[in-house]
Amino acid sequence: MRLALLPALALAGCSAVPPPVRLSSDAVIDAAEQAPEDGFVKENGWNEPMAPFTVIGNVHYVGTKTVSAWLITDPKGHILIDGVVPQSAPQIIGNIKALGFDPRAVKYLLNSHAHIDHAGGLAGLQRATGAIMLASAADKPFLEAGDIGHGPSAGAKFPPIRVDRIVQDGDVVRVGATTLTAVMLPGHSPGCTSWTMRAKGADGVERSIFFHCSATVAGQSLDPEAYPGIVANFRQSLARAKTLKADIFLANHENFFDLHEKRARQLAGDANAFVDPGELGRFTATMTEAYAKTLAEQQAAH
Repeated sequence: MRLALLPALALAGCSAVPPPVRLSSDAVIDAAEQAPEDGFVKENGWNEPMAPFTVIGNVHYVGTKTVSAWLITDPKGHILIDGVVPQSAPQIIGNIKALGFDPRAVKYLLNSHAHIDHAGGLAGLQRATGAIMLASAADKPFLEAGDIGHGPSAGAKFPPIRVDRIVQDGDVVRVGATTLTAVMLPGHSPGCTSWTMRAKGADGVERSIFFHCSATVAGQSLDPEAYPGIVANFRQSLARAKTLKADIFLANHENFFDLHEKRARQLAGDANAFVDPGELGRFTATMTEAYAKTLAEQQAAH
């Protein structure tokens, strides 16, 4: 099924209809954004700043040094994927402005998956942009609770974010001439959502782009299952990923796609530093091997 979602302005309808109520108050968001960096955030450098830049065409990196956030721009409005940790929302807003774009022009917020290092800043970004939040049905309860409730980040709470619309596999988000298509690859989270789109580079060549939601086990229990169906989800998603192609592979953490090495090449003059049609396949092969090894080790331990 493919569902075209109209631009946010067209969804507004009658001006007399009040805006939806946010799940997190200003006080909750402010406290989270101003909280000391500790635990996972400090240990992994999730909120370390990085200068924003354009990857290709209308696709821009606005995340931190270690965790991705993506701004896809269009004259009719923008789309923002992921919010990093709660403390990162002000930095992401600043990065958007530094690139010359208005945060209030962001029409849609998307989420790769509902772990704190990708969903933590979403409530603050929703407040700052007024954007419509889109997410999978399986991850919606975690986003609206502000806690995924299982795995290594269980108990790492973040400001709850209101999910305005559910996206399913093959659904389309469209703003102006920009189109993103959802690809559900559950496993890392029950509703792990990847996205595909196309964009033209400086050389005028149109490239296919894949924003990967994640394929790592990340310390989660496969035996017993951290959540019902996690083993089947990983198996099916990894098999599906083997059939996917992309000219540009963009991941949710810098180490999964050599962000800094590619950025250095780009700064040195390589306009196509992020173009590598074989990278998605290599990443999938590596993740498949890692998943199989982890499953075997956990099964052998029982």
